[in-house]
Amino acid sequence: MTELPPRDPGVSEKIQILATEHWSLIAARALTYQESLGRVSMFLGVLSGSVIALALIAQVDHFSTTFIAVAIFMLAVVFFVGVATIRRLQMLNLDDYRWVLGMNRLRHAYLELHPELEPYFITSQYDDVGGNLKTLGLAPASAPLLGTVFHGFITLPGMLGVIVASVGAAIAGLAVSGFGQSPNVVLLAGVLGFAAVLAMVFYTSRRSYRSYGPSIEPRFPTPKG
Repeated sequence: MTELPPRDPGVSEKIQILATEHWSLIAARALTYQESLGRVSMFLGVLSGSVIALALIAQVDHFSTTFIAVAIFMLAVVFFVGVATIRRLQMLNLDDYRWVLGMNRLRHAYLELHPELEPYFITSQYDDVGGNLKTLGLAPASAPLLGTVFHGFITLPGMLGVIVASVGAAIAGLAVSGFGQSPNVVLLAGVLGFAAVLAMVFYTSRRSYRSYGPSIEPRFPTPKG
């Protein structure tokens, strides 16, 4: 009869501890997604409610100076909620990055205990940027896109940034219109307001990501070559 090689009696306990932490990170990531969707839903609810209210006011007031004053106030509230939502989404994205990093480290520990299982893992065991992107489903070659405007547009904060920038443009246009300016000046004010808000959103997103990256040193970087 062939005898099985002796096993470390502590392996089972180690795997149990690692699995418990792994499930904790999965739960934390699920809560992160849940809060993100809740924040977005709250903002869109405030936005849609404000637009409906302004439409009703416009029917009664016929776009007079009273309508402009009320519209600026209501849109300012929407703008504040939008900026706060975007900032919170940026923080939640960083939290999600941290949870992925932690799961990669745990996966590395699993493979240290059972290296023969490596061919069956489709996610990364390395906790650097390349490893985290692989776990998130992004190819390592696409890492530079994280700092580009194109990638920013397809993220949740980026799409909300376009909506918030449109609200900012409406506020700027209404403010200029209240002073009796020509349509061309109103349009110019709206364009400048849109561009300024959008630039602010992408600047803060880029800055938060770049400042966060170096704060966690990888313990198990992806091997070169």
